[in-house]
Amino acid sequence: MKLRSTANTRASSLHMGEFRDTEYNFVNEDSPKLGNTRKVSVIPLVFLIFYEVSGGPFGIEDSVQAAGPLLAILGFLIFPFIWSIPEALVTAEMGTMFPENGGYVVWVSSALGHFWGFQQGWMKWLSGVIDNALYPVLFLDYLKSGVPEFGGGLPRTSAVLALTVALTYMNYRGLNIVGWMAVFFGVFSILPFILMGFVAIPKLEPSRWLLVDIHNVNWSLYLNTLFWNLNYWDSISTLAGEVDNPKSTLPKALFYALILVVVGYLYPLLAGTGAIPLDRESWTDGYFSDVAKIVAGVWLRWWVQGASALSNMGMFVAEMSSDSYQLLGMAERGMLPEFFSKRSRHGTPLVGILFSASGVLLLSWMSFQEIVAAENFLYCFGMILEFVAFIKLRLSHPNASRPYKVPLGTAGCILMIIPPTVLICVVLALASFKVMIISLIAMLIGFVLQPCLKHVEKKKLLKFTLNSDLPDFREAEHRSTVESLIS
Repeated sequence: MKLRSTANTRASSLHMGEFRDTEYNFVNEDSPKLGNTRKVSVIPLVFLIFYEVSGGPFGIEDSVQAAGPLLAILGFLIFPFIWSIPEALVTAEMGTMFPENGGYVVWVSSALGHFWGFQQGWMKWLSGVIDNALYPVLFLDYLKSGVPEFGGGLPRTSAVLALTVALTYMNYRGLNIVGWMAVFFGVFSILPFILMGFVAIPKLEPSRWLLVDIHNVNWSLYLNTLFWNLNYWDSISTLAGEVDNPKSTLPKALFYALILVVVGYLYPLLAGTGAIPLDRESWTDGYFSDVAKIVAGVWLRWWVQGASALSNMGMFVAEMSSDSYQLLGMAERGMLPEFFSKRSRHGTPLVGILFSASGVLLLSWMSFQEIVAAENFLYCFGMILEFVAFIKLRLSHPNASRPYKVPLGTAGCILMIIPPTVLICVVLALASFKVMIISLIAMLIGFVLQPCLKHVEKKKLLKFTLNSDLPDFREAEHRSTVESLIS
């Protein structure tokens, strides 16, 4: 976060998306302005990342249905090295280089210009909203085995609306509250699977882990399930301006969250597939509650269902926080109208929260598989822009301040992002025609929306301002270069 030189945000007359040449100044703990603002510390940040990426094993069941136990286990063991670790490393470097709300939007804008920065913001915000529309659906899918009324019709629609309103209000109350709520939800959601693993030990048959039918694999569902459950590491970057000492806290939290996520998938997957005979068709979202009942009894089934409810609440509030603070960050950079930068009395981005909640309600009619495929498609394009920005900034501004730097040279970084880039191409190629068309239309809307906003700004129909306290890395890089030459 930046040290503000004035009590009020100063407006700038610069055009939409333009950047000033100022320097990053990290938080001074003695700052009177920031003394009353509660920043997010490392433990809540770990669980915010956990919920933005994972939230527990809820939703990984489709990987077993799509490919069988062996490929599902190998997927969650190998996939983090192909995708999660590179994305987390890029997020750590870029998030500490640009420690402000807006995250990846600012990265791309600084490297490729504000047009592509806006497209990045549009695609990632839309993919985040689509992703968030999944959590009420997944929550009700877990409950419908115990409460069949939630399977469809008016009860299901009413439940989706009530959940969205209640969880949106939690986001409104403050990010620090959301962070500690995520800690509580996380502990409660992880505990039943730890118990299930211990109870399952006498029933484990390791040979069940090796079952595979390579000729009967739904590759599209398999890869989309892996991808959906192991991406979004960059989402935390849009909250960097709310983090206590982000230059050290962010990389540390990403590392701890990575371990928590991978173990949180593999442990219950090994217990569930090893303890009961394989019935691939039964492995759909919500099946872990049935596994818990088979392994330990009804009591554990109810705990898993309750854990699912809290987990989906945690994922919802974490994702909405990321989406809404992204809109706030874009408004502070002059990419969106000024009203998006207004905060509530709790310090939260009220307009961003309302926009994100509205998007969730509009998209909640989609099925689980359609939601996953659609958000993956948009997310892939956003990640391509992030990787390009990451390498371009390494080449064009090698001396810019990077409190955390990926311990590889530029050539090593290029090699690091080749496997995830190939994976992106595979995920895009496997998308259904319906998902592809919907996603491309959404991208075209972004291409039209940005020039329209420029026109609105030019005609002064809406007010756009640039927060002049926000920094740009270029001045810091210049000063660093001068100091090195002098020394």
